[in-house]
Amino acid sequence: MELLANPKCPECNSERVYRDGIRYLSDGSQIQRYLCRVCGYRFSQPNVKINVIPQIAKSFDSGKNNHKKRIVTFNHAIKEASNNLPFSCSKHVASHSITIVEKGLNSLPYSNSNANVCVSKGETKNMVATEIKTVAGTSPQTTQQDVKGKLVELMFWMQKQGYKESTIRTRITRLEMLVRRGAKLYDPESIKETIALQKTWSDGTKANVVDAYTCFLEKEGLTWNPPRYTPQQTIPFIPSEAELNMLIGACGKVLSTFLQGLKETGADPGELAATTSKDINKESRTITLNKPVKGHRPRMLTVSVELIRRLEAITNGSERIFDDELLRRAFYYKRKTTAHKLSNPRLLNITFITFRHWFGTMQYHKTKDILHVQRLLGHKNIQNTLIYIDLESKIFNESSEGFTSRVAHNVGEVCSLVESGFEYVTGEYNDGGKIFRKRL
Repeated sequence: MELLANPKCPECNSERVYRDGIRYLSDGSQIQRYLCRVCGYRFSQPNVKINVIPQIAKSFDSGKNNHKKRIVTFNHAIKEASNNLPFSCSKHVASHSITIVEKGLNSLPYSNSNANVCVSKGETKNMVATEIKTVAGTSPQTTQQDVKGKLVELMFWMQKQGYKESTIRTRITRLEMLVRRGAKLYDPESIKETIALQKTWSDGTKANVVDAYTCFLEKEGLTWNPPRYTPQQTIPFIPSEAELNMLIGACGKVLSTFLQGLKETGADPGELAATTSKDINKESRTITLNKPVKGHRPRMLTVSVELIRRLEAITNGSERIFDDELLRRAFYYKRKTTAHKLSNPRLLNITFITFRHWFGTMQYHKTKDILHVQRLLGHKNIQNTLIYIDLESKIFNESSEGFTSRVAHNVGEVCSLVESGFEYVTGEYNDGGKIFRKRL
């Protein structure tokens, strides 16, 4: 059958249409498709089959003169499109005044490529579908924006509940990690399965992820039967002081200052990162940790003149001196490159908390006073400090010189130690205490 000369849009009855591809039928025949320039409907003429190659051959001469042939169309007036049309910019659709032969017409701006409106046996169907983009780890009804929105809501809810900033950041990160690994946020069984499949996670890490998801369900007013993971206590890695100094020397100005502060104070990374310029006293050479974490006590510690000088060089007003997250990422990179450069894989075992473990071990080795170490580290429970006794004995593995030591922090403690037979050894030390010793 011959191709219709002036097809009309079945939706708006407009003749302002142009060809827009070919529809292939099951019997091998082809049907010309059209796109309305007024309403944007894509359709095909029923019972009109074409053979594309013969049509082109009949319409245009072959050879080098094809570029000279032009199709001149009418310059129709542009109509405003109705609000319910599938093309938001239909008012910009108009006839092309001159179109070069065999050159594709310009496509409609902002058109919806998923709109398929065709005619089958006299019936026109609007095939425009709404596509729901899902993110891995969500249900088909949960979009990526929904997941992000829920996590933002959880963040503000935790703030209102009084959670620490570090706790909020860590739990949100763990939930995002679960979603990326295929867990469905509203399916507890999917969460359990995803956690169980993580072979590289320790039981402590899995327990922390379970706590993060339990917090999410609490905010949503839901409950679940959480899996049981018991964190196992491990012996921390204690590097040598030379290895710590290698890593500090390889880092930049701000990061090396932060690491030196961890080494001299034994502070938790979150505590030192929260310090401001007002927490630094140049005259007394002290740093005040007024924002303790993990239930620690606030404390004031004495540091070296060199560290005070370096802190002053990077201090910016009363704002926080360090950004924990940025420093952590920079540290992982520097640690890897330094370990490779020095051919020392032991450096890869050093983390921010390693400086705290090293500090506690060294303090007990110097003083043999576990209560003094407890004060310096800010522990409220002495059980958290006793591990440094075992670490010190195994690392140094040296026989006792026949002395026991104590640290006095005020006049009353000094008098008590002197009355017990202790003798004065050295002056102020770290937190302002004085060291005494007594022969066994």
